[in-house]
Amino acid sequence: MDRRAFLTTGTQAALAGGLLGGVAFPAAGVEVDSAIHGGPLHALLREYTAEDHRRRLANIAVCTQSIRACMRQHLITEYMPGQCCYNLGEYPSTKPWVVDEYDEQELDRLRDDGIQVLQVFDDWNDSLRLFGGDKYSAVNPEGYRRFIEMAHRRGMKVLTYTSPCFIQRTDPDFQQAWSREGDFLVVGYWNMARCSPASPGWRAFLLQKYAQIMDEYGADGLYVDGGYLANRHAIKHTMPMAPDEIVAFEETPEHDGAFADLLALIYAGVKQRGGILKLHVNAAEAPMAGALKTYDYLWVGEGVASADPLRETVKNYVPYIVPCLDMGFTTLETEDEPYLHAIPYMQFPVTAGGRIFTGERGFVPGIKYNDDFWMQRCRDAWKQYQEDPSKLYTHSAWDAVPGNPNARALHGRWLKRYLPMVEAGTWAWLEVKDSTLFATPLPEGVVASAFANRDLHLVVANYGREAVEVSTAANYVDTRTEVASTTWKVAARSLVILRREA
Repeated sequence: MDRRAFLTTGTQAALAGGLLGGVAFPAAGVEVDSAIHGGPLHALLREYTAEDHRRRLANIAVCTQSIRACMRQHLITEYMPGQCCYNLGEYPSTKPWVVDEYDEQELDRLRDDGIQVLQVFDDWNDSLRLFGGDKYSAVNPEGYRRFIEMAHRRGMKVLTYTSPCFIQRTDPDFQQAWSREGDFLVVGYWNMARCSPASPGWRAFLLQKYAQIMDEYGADGLYVDGGYLANRHAIKHTMPMAPDEIVAFEETPEHDGAFADLLALIYAGVKQRGGILKLHVNAAEAPMAGALKTYDYLWVGEGVASADPLRETVKNYVPYIVPCLDMGFTTLETEDEPYLHAIPYMQFPVTAGGRIFTGERGFVPGIKYNDDFWMQRCRDAWKQYQEDPSKLYTHSAWDAVPGNPNARALHGRWLKRYLPMVEAGTWAWLEVKDSTLFATPLPEGVVASAFANRDLHLVVANYGREAVEVSTAANYVDTRTEVASTTWKVAARSLVILRREA
């Protein structure tokens, strides 16, 4: 939700943050996924036959013997890339959203497309207290429990939206002592204070609410929306300290001490319950948290105007990264472009589903709104919804209006090709720089990554403006066409996913 960083500091500033230091073996630079949150690891441990292990080790041997240098090496043990931002309904609204047969059918479609994780946004809760709840309780408690149960029946997990810093300034529970004067966000219907992560009073209030959310509804984890102005933003240093704020940690432009500590505590609480934590900090930013583990998945892309600088900024972040290009700000050259920028770096874009984003939430009587980009999105959607709802394909505030009718099917097709590449036990070599996997040097602007498990996959991405020819040292099969070859023509601004012939 932190698009305002782009509106106030500009795209270049928001993309200029340093890379997040990772949990790695220093001698080898190899990262191992240590997050345990219920996924496909059991298949490798219990179902792999001797032949499966033989194939896996043989393919790993090919890579270790062929690859002399790469940007990052990573062992995948728990990874669920099939993720969807699910719109439960309009909020604010004149009546609570409901969960019914529409959702049953929508969840069937998402399951069939390969979706593993559903993320609900701020519309799940009653942050304006319109229906007797608050920011930490569901608009429709029974409906939300039913939704989670429906997802579980289909083998999908649900992450509930929260924020470690945001609360409405008009909320009766809010205390100004928790927040620095001037540290707030006004956009759409939100009028939110950014509470200081160094405030003991705020922490005591917030963490009890987090425990309540995790325990009450049966969800599988949290989507955490930072709501925090990082130390590296100069404006923060002009704000006086909050009355209830203790400087206990090092606070520099390169390290957000109190915020990192709070995120680490929340992460630990989620992991205690066997859950998943998905984090959004701001735009293309990663948490400046040093070696602290603060997320399983990091959502990036909100407010980003161009996919190319986003790719370069986030490509070496600690896994797992979930790009969400904000279509109100981003212009795509082709509809495949999100996958071009993500897949070579062991990332996969989120999709959107659930109820259609009608825009009605921008026109609820009695609600005070700020006239901004969010309101324009609501106006555009509401206009299309009234003229012809069958031609509105927008499911979230990050979608374009009227949206792409092919977006969901396209996501499903790419996901079907991506999942076999990243099954548990896969070793990934990202951005291979020096290897004998190719018969000739890679052309300028071409990136290759290798993924070794029972199959060996190569991803070759051409970020240039002209088609190129790439020659592999062994026979591979194009996973889209099932054609085998050693010579590959890769069109401008496109990628191929290849599987090595046995």
